Amino acid sequence: MLGPSEDRFTSATLREADRIRALEEYRIIGSPADPDLDRIVKLAARVCRVPMAALFIVGRDRVHVKSQYGAELGDLPRHERICTYINSQDALFCVPDTAADPHLAGSAIVRKSPGIRFYAGVPLVAPSGHKIGAICVFDPKPWSKFCSKDRRALEDVAALVMERLEMRRVHAASDDGDLRFERIASTSPNAIVCADAHGGITFWNKSAEAMMGYSAHEVLGQPVSFVFPDRLRRTQTAKLTRAVRKTAADRSAPRAGFIVRHRDGTELELEMTLSVTRDHDAGFGAVLRDISIARQGEHRLYARAELDPLTGLPNRCRFLAAVRQLSTNGSGTLFQLDLSGFKDINDSLGHGAGDQLLSQAAARLSTLTAAKAKVSRFGADEFAVYWPDLSASEASNKAENLLSLFDLPFLVDAEVVYLGVNIGIARCPDDGTNAEELTANANLALERAKATRRRGYEFFKPEMRQVVIARRTIESELRQALAASQFELFYQPQVILNDASIIGAEALLRWRHPTRGLLAPGAFLSHLEKGPLAADVGNWVLRTACKQAALLRTHHPNFRVAVNLFGAQFDAGDLMSRVEDALLTYKLPPEALELEITENIMLRGEHAIVVPLREMLSRGISIAFDDYGTGFASLNLLKRFPVSRLKIDRSFVRDVCADEEDAAIVQAIIYLGRCFKLNVTAEGIETEEQAETLRMLGCTEGQGYLYAEPLSAAALANYLCRNDARTVA
Repeated sequence: MLGPSEDRFTSATLREADRIRALEEYRIIGSPADPDLDRIVKLAARVCRVPMAALFIVGRDRVHVKSQYGAELGDLPRHERICTYINSQDALFCVPDTAADPHLAGSAIVRKSPGIRFYAGVPLVAPSGHKIGAICVFDPKPWSKFCSKDRRALEDVAALVMERLEMRRVHAASDDGDLRFERIASTSPNAIVCADAHGGITFWNKSAEAMMGYSAHEVLGQPVSFVFPDRLRRTQTAKLTRAVRKTAADRSAPRAGFIVRHRDGTELELEMTLSVTRDHDAGFGAVLRDISIARQGEHRLYARAELDPLTGLPNRCRFLAAVRQLSTNGSGTLFQLDLSGFKDINDSLGHGAGDQLLSQAAARLSTLTAAKAKVSRFGADEFAVYWPDLSASEASNKAENLLSLFDLPFLVDAEVVYLGVNIGIARCPDDGTNAEELTANANLALERAKATRRRGYEFFKPEMRQVVIARRTIESELRQALAASQFELFYQPQVILNDASIIGAEALLRWRHPTRGLLAPGAFLSHLEKGPLAADVGNWVLRTACKQAALLRTHHPNFRVAVNLFGAQFDAGDLMSRVEDALLTYKLPPEALELEITENIMLRGEHAIVVPLREMLSRGISIAFDDYGTGFASLNLLKRFPVSRLKIDRSFVRDVCADEEDAAIVQAIIYLGRCFKLNVTAEGIETEEQAETLRMLGCTEGQGYLYAEPLSAAALANYLCRNDARTVA
């Protein structure tokens, strides 16, 4: 007699055996690629607005990737976490962030390529009730909202997949003879009809009864043409005969459209997928599909795939298809719009208010469609308009009209808000002869407009492309520089002004370029800050500076190093752990490290900046506000952000002895430091006169060429040894 655990094991084994038998009826594992399934999987990604989708089939030992879009996944072992998760779901499932899900965080495709963060899917269930796989969508970014429309769309896609798989199952059964075919057909949710070699109906399942109103008793033995309308009986019978012969010849299961008569006299437009059984020379089976109903579902899905769900405007894909057609037939002008100030409103009033604002902006732009313009939401806060047949002067007038649409305020949640707009313009055929080229060039013009103003427009000029090429070149060189260890740190000593005793140094990044020599930050820093490598380089600077400081502190125990941070290091979300790791690795005490931030970093988003800064300050790490006074920094920033030092920019120090306004600014910064109990350091001190003036104004610390130029690590060590008597003990 079996014990409880043995009984459960045996039961599970039997259930899995039944599931495998149900799966094998589809004969899909190891089968050639199916263009229909590929099309449906691509549709899944588009309707859910994600970059990746896949159709998984759960086999005996592995999960097979039958079709995929936007990803390069291989088959996965059944024990892989994400596969176990798929097999455990009974209905639509959604994981907003896999990294935060205890069941999925350790999965290989979460930790490694493609780095899936958002994950949703619908199980594929056979008529027997067994789960044979899932249709899934992914995004490398986490999602906070997968709405009911998204869920319904994915469920509709899953229904399309199962409809296609059911056709495969029935077609595969036709190879095994009449009895097996009819057994499988009787369980299929699809309408299925079988006929003998003479065209007489031999099988009519329950789904066929529901579709056409005739019971099996009424139609068995009747010719298939019985359901054809009188006026079409001859032509459609001949068409069906040709289709059956073709199927018998190449076993390709072709589809053919027919008009049939419902029992109540109404006519239905059906699609028949044919298969010929081995037990007949010319007998056949047909899976019937109501095209009108199917079209409604597919049209709904394709409409969702081509329309922006928030604004109802055509999305980028549909817009570009329209531009492709229009641009081949004549001239036109593409306007690409970016809403200035939208991010600030979205952050301050919330995403709901942001959605209202985008909908109102779309409504204003939609008024242009009456003038033959095509309007689209390109994504986020970008829109596009294409006007056919415009001259250059007319294009300028249209741009002014677009600007004027945003002159009036918007009312969002009882708040009156204003938006600016920048526009990039590309004309066909002068600036491009296809949609992709026009879009790329309009985007270059848009970037120029955004860089020069809050409200305005720019026409594309060929030299804009050269700027982009130059930017891409330096980005490529920066990537090579990091990989080839071409970056170096130089250090500028920092001193106490009263006696010039050395208290530390600021780490300054340099690039030893293979052909251009040693480059100062002005030659590359702006490109680095805006590019994808900023966080990586910033972390390298942090670790390298900490390592050097630890070495120097063996002889100069109170030496402190100051490190400039990039905004991207905060965006990465792991700055605190990076700092802790560097201090721990090189056994550097927190008080030996100072981190410098600029106003631009502070303005990136208060919560993301304040939390790590406050934590670091509480651990004893000094935080310096660099270049204070050069931007729009308010006193409120000093109250809200945890800092321990203000650094006076060199632009004020340069003329502090001769310019009363500069002297007043310096004095004001020193006074603020005293009031907020902050240390103050002056940068760019080059003369004794400047140093004396700063001392008189109350500044206690400084750095500049008067004391030392930026030095290599070896030169700094020598400098400290030569000045041991002036190094703070």
